[in-house]
Amino acid sequence: MNLVGLVPAAGRAERLGLLPCSKEILPIAIREAGEMGFETAAGRLLRQLALAGVTRAFVVVDENKWDVARYLGAGTDLGLDLAYLTIRRSPSTPATVDRAFEHVREATIAFGFPDILFRPDGVFARLLDRLEETRAEAVLGLFPTDRPQKVDMVEIAGSGRVRRILIKPDQTELELAWIAAVWTPAFTAYLHELMTKMTDGPRDRELYVGDVMQAAADDGVHIDSASFPDGAFRDVGTPDDLLRASREPW
Repeated sequence: MNLVGLVPAAGRAERLGLLPCSKEILPIAIREAGEMGFETAAGRLLRQLALAGVTRAFVVVDENKWDVARYLGAGTDLGLDLAYLTIRRSPSTPATVDRAFEHVREATIAFGFPDILFRPDGVFARLLDRLEETRAEAVLGLFPTDRPQKVDMVEIAGSGRVRRILIKPDQTELELAWIAAVWTPAFTAYLHELMTKMTDGPRDRELYVGDVMQAAADDGVHIDSASFPDGAFRDVGTPDDLLRASREPW
């Protein structure tokens, strides 16, 4: 399998105010085997990718965020061969993802957000197994949450197929959010075609990857899922969650 990691790191973290570095490489307190230490959300994501057999990955950064590349380097310490692509003031995460199209169009993609920590280990391996099992075009990794207003909530059928995605709803009875994904070249092509058709006109809100997933499902594309009921995640992309991450070891 031609397997490639894809990490969008072009966000400007405007909600976090003035930071000493990009949010993706802020040190986060962790506890491993009873010992305290520090990790970054981006570093933890890349380690998760490597555990699934990903040997190379693209990180798409804003042209002014070279501290991410300086910190992560070539990826050798993480078990990966990292390459970097730049984008100027990306309007959305899907646009950032699409920046890599010509480099990943024939690959199976393992995708995660570099400002979200999650566990357990082995998430991407399970998603890839599910992708092969269901022959879906994309598989979402679903995690429980009690803070739906911060994430994309997912409704699934009994088979696991995705029915509906709600983007950061104020209220919902749904309990699972998608945090990571894998997808086929066909879905990469779908995302690229959708981004090509879109205009630069005004939108009610920012476009999210969840919007693309929903559009694909509406068009009959098979979007499936794998649930991790005992899993957990932590988003360090908002002020309150970043403060929590600094106080409570992961």
